[in-house]
Amino acid sequence: MAIRAVLTGDIVNSTKIGKANERKLLKNLQQVLAAHLFEFYRGDSLQVYIKEPTQALQMALLCRTAGMSITQDEIVASSDVRVSIGIGQVNTSVKALGNAKGEAFVLSGRAFDETLHTDTRLVISTANPLATAGLQVIADYINAIFKVMTSKQAAVIFELLKGETQQQVAVKMKKSKSTINQRVSAGRWPEIEKLLKQYENIINQLT
Repeated sequence: MAIRAVLTGDIVNSTKIGKANERKLLKNLQQVLAAHLFEFYRGDSLQVYIKEPTQALQMALLCRTAGMSITQDEIVASSDVRVSIGIGQVNTSVKALGNAKGEAFVLSGRAFDETLHTDTRLVISTANPLATAGLQVIADYINAIFKVMTSKQAAVIFELLKGETQQQVAVKMKKSKSTINQRVSAGRWPEIEKLLKQYENIINQLT
């Protein structure tokens, strides 16, 4: 029994960020997802196959912060990447996503379709109702944090999700350590770290 994760997503407000920013975002997403099998379709939609499901939430948040930080201003980020994480069995070899089958694909696609007419940006589903309930509490908490996150905060959180230290982020962004620390706190990074750990704990009980 192979438990895998599938991300189904799309860029929110892609028409409002402009063609140049959209191209930049797609390039950033390609770099973020390079270690996994992924494809873009319909221009602003994507699907990702992740063999290690404990990594799925981190990847989803990297996609979201990449989208939210694409326009660097202090207002609440208007762009985002809506993501549905499906976690379940995939018992056949996946070479191409277009014709891939398995429980994780079904769960991810179905939950994604359900979010399209809501303002929900992150949803997590499994075949286990109890696990799904716990995981959705985590997703809802993250949605609440991200709803008020600025583009500049998202840019810092994006780097931390990649494993950079605050010192490295300060150097890369040419900002003072205090400025970066301020954005880390305002972006609620300590809470995000705890939620990622809690997510991993639940997934490890499923696999």
